[in-house]
Amino acid sequence: MNSIEGLLGYKFRNSLLLAEALTHPSLAYETQRPHFDNQRLEFLGDAVLQLVLTERLYTLFPGFAEGDLTKMRARLVSRDALAAFSNTWKLGEFILLGKGEESSGGRTRPSTLADAFEAVLGAVYLDGGFEAVKKVVLSAAEAEIKRIVEAPEEKNPKGQLQELLQAIKPVSPVYELIAESGPDHAKEFRVNVIWDGRALAQGVGKNKKEAEAAAALSAIKERRWESLGVLNS
Repeated sequence: MNSIEGLLGYKFRNSLLLAEALTHPSLAYETQRPHFDNQRLEFLGDAVLQLVLTERLYTLFPGFAEGDLTKMRARLVSRDALAAFSNTWKLGEFILLGKGEESSGGRTRPSTLADAFEAVLGAVYLDGGFEAVKKVVLSAAEAEIKRIVEAPEEKNPKGQLQELLQAIKPVSPVYELIAESGPDHAKEFRVNVIWDGRALAQGVGKNKKEAEAAAALSAIKERRWESLGVLNS
């Protein structure tokens, strides 16, 4: 376990805790050791992670309201974020999996990586206490925390547009790909955003996701639904 401890920056006094944190339930099932897997440590690690990050955000943003802090924390504890943090430790290389889980790609599955990440945090907490696990968490999440400090308000024009429109009428906007051009290495996508049968705006991007965001942003700026008389329909 020396390699993973080097990546973690933490030396376990009780190596069995680390072994438990890295044991996926699929292996426990195959070896008929149902009580030796990382699920309990994952449960503990989730709570520890929430506390460490909540404290960090509370300190970094003294003027922010509860709702804003909650949204920022959600960015840090999403499954994809935790999977990305686990990759800083190359955690997928160390997880102990059953044969079926291994063959189905479990070693790189985001949910498996996220669960193992939380389980390792639970193990560090039991082995070394709060200050030890706090150091490990903040080291893994350092780059993402820095991004949040630089841009605390996540830009999500699609979500903003949906909120605006559904406050008027409970119908979600639909994004329609209307054009795709350019060579494979430099494609351009054009998307139309439609709501309640009305075309609101178009957006262009280097992929569909970017084009949809651009279309939503244009729709928010133009607010074409107001001139179309939607408010009175």
